[in-house]
Amino acid sequence: METRILKIDEDTKLDRLDKILAEKLDFSRKRIKDLLDEGNVLVNQKVMKASYKVCVGDEIAVSIPELDSTEVLPEPIDLDIVYEDHDIIVINKPKGMVVHPAPGHYSGTLVNALLYHCKDLSGINGVMRPGIVHRIDKDTSGLLVVAKNDVAHESLSQQLQDKTCHREYVAIVHNPFTHEHGTIHAPIGRDEKDRQKMAVTANNSKDAITHFTVLENFKKFAYIKCQLDTGRTHQIRVHMQYIEHPIAGDPKYGPRKTIQANGQLLHACALEFVHPTTKEKMRFEIGLEPTFKRVLNELREGEE
Repeated sequence: METRILKIDEDTKLDRLDKILAEKLDFSRKRIKDLLDEGNVLVNQKVMKASYKVCVGDEIAVSIPELDSTEVLPEPIDLDIVYEDHDIIVINKPKGMVVHPAPGHYSGTLVNALLYHCKDLSGINGVMRPGIVHRIDKDTSGLLVVAKNDVAHESLSQQLQDKTCHREYVAIVHNPFTHEHGTIHAPIGRDEKDRQKMAVTANNSKDAITHFTVLENFKKFAYIKCQLDTGRTHQIRVHMQYIEHPIAGDPKYGPRKTIQANGQLLHACALEFVHPTTKEKMRFEIGLEPTFKRVLNELREGEE
């Protein structure tokens, strides 16, 4: 069983215990309720109700039961399939869908849907992440490729390592730019102050490179395209925060006063790789997710 320690400091927006847990852990409401009901949450070593008002200085210990592999079951969830053959399947993941099962998200994930749709998936990443070559965050929408066998998985993973698999994203970020292009080359590792976040740091970090192009500037925001050379956890979100252009709507790395969009306005718009078997160069592009499109149109209308 994993135990996470949350320390409430002066920068934390004080609220009910269940709401603080939902924000810090990014778990579903049901999962938070279950943890509280089962006595797996202690505040200053005492069991508290969900309605407890958290105070500065509180230490919250959350015991998270391990996810049993038997719980990763096929589920009849609709998938937006962009392309599929015997080796790969390209999915347009909707905003709000978790890619693979993890504590707090036992069902309703992309993996649950894939297990129902496909008879076989690559087993390289184990029972929790079958076929998953790369992932995108729950509230990031857009394209990702899944391997249906181990040969395809190894080929796609090698392309990611060799930087020959190209991934492009669009985002709406805070603050307009004074230049059209940029490259952020800064290492990313676990945030030492908040273990639930990543940060630009020299300690226990990995190299990370993000290229960006400004597509449109607005009064208080900008619409940009990003291309990754590396694939670190939360890379674009962390890098944009680092250069003081955090992604709009991002509850983890953005300001409190931001666009209400149920998560970061980040969309994986294009994916390019070489087919593992045919060796054909393949490129896929997908239109904007509805919430992203609505916000972008509102920003454009505001400039008129």
